[in-house]
Amino acid sequence: MMLYRKRLSCHLVPLCFCSLLWLSASCYKPVIIVHGLFDSSADFVQLLGYINQTHPGTNVTVIDLFDRSESLKPMWMQVQGFQDAISPIMQNAANGVHLICYSQGGLVCRGVLSIMSNHNVDTFISLSSPQMGQYGDTEYIKLFPHYVKKNLFRFCYTQLGQTVSVCNYWKDPHHRDLYLNISNFLPLLNVESTNPNASEWKKNFLRIKKLILIGGPDDGVITPWQSSHFGFYDENETVIDMTGQEAYLKDTFGLKTLAARGDIVTYSVSGVEHTKWHDNETVFKNCIAKWLT
Repeated sequence: MMLYRKRLSCHLVPLCFCSLLWLSASCYKPVIIVHGLFDSSADFVQLLGYINQTHPGTNVTVIDLFDRSESLKPMWMQVQGFQDAISPIMQNAANGVHLICYSQGGLVCRGVLSIMSNHNVDTFISLSSPQMGQYGDTEYIKLFPHYVKKNLFRFCYTQLGQTVSVCNYWKDPHHRDLYLNISNFLPLLNVESTNPNASEWKKNFLRIKKLILIGGPDDGVITPWQSSHFGFYDENETVIDMTGQEAYLKDTFGLKTLAARGDIVTYSVSGVEHTKWHDNETVFKNCIAKWLT
């Protein structure tokens, strides 16, 4: 009889252990990662490793679309492409998914969340993304060798300029009228210009459970860096934080509602350069890991 019990326990221990592992993995929602400007899925190996270490068994997908120079294509084209790629993953995730969207990818994800009425995103993690726009002399402005930030509006706010992704969210505080009248992406997302779909898009965006905003003063690319927290310059290039922005005060697309729900969390992290956010283990442990359950 004792021998039988010993044999039984030897079989039960690995069985129970495997069951626990399976239950643990089944508790983790799938994670979808959307890359930024000039990136590709290959740049997120480190982040994948962090997720596998802390949340073993998680189904993680880094969407392999609009890589490298293709990421310069118009933002609405990218939004549609990423929506098509993300939709089947959502359909197979009854309990929802998490989005980690880096840099330009954070705006792509906002576009997807706005136009997609049946999305099931639980947590939207915006990792150093120019959510309220971009205006600064950074290395990426070298894309336009004959321009600096003060005159880039001359290219961006043209029909040709609007075929380049960066120009779709270039927000010159000294030429706001041109931005509102010509730019065909960010003003629509923020409902800064007339958007007949504003109510529907707001309802869609508010389907998310949590909005996590991560950025920092040493980013070196996102300008102002507070744009990663929905802050931006006024006409004097003084940074006005999220709660002072018209989009927040008028709750044009849901920021104020999310804040009232207690569903916006911001992280300001010093000492992280723009290209290092998704590789930084401290950022992952302190700002991302807890939200991937």
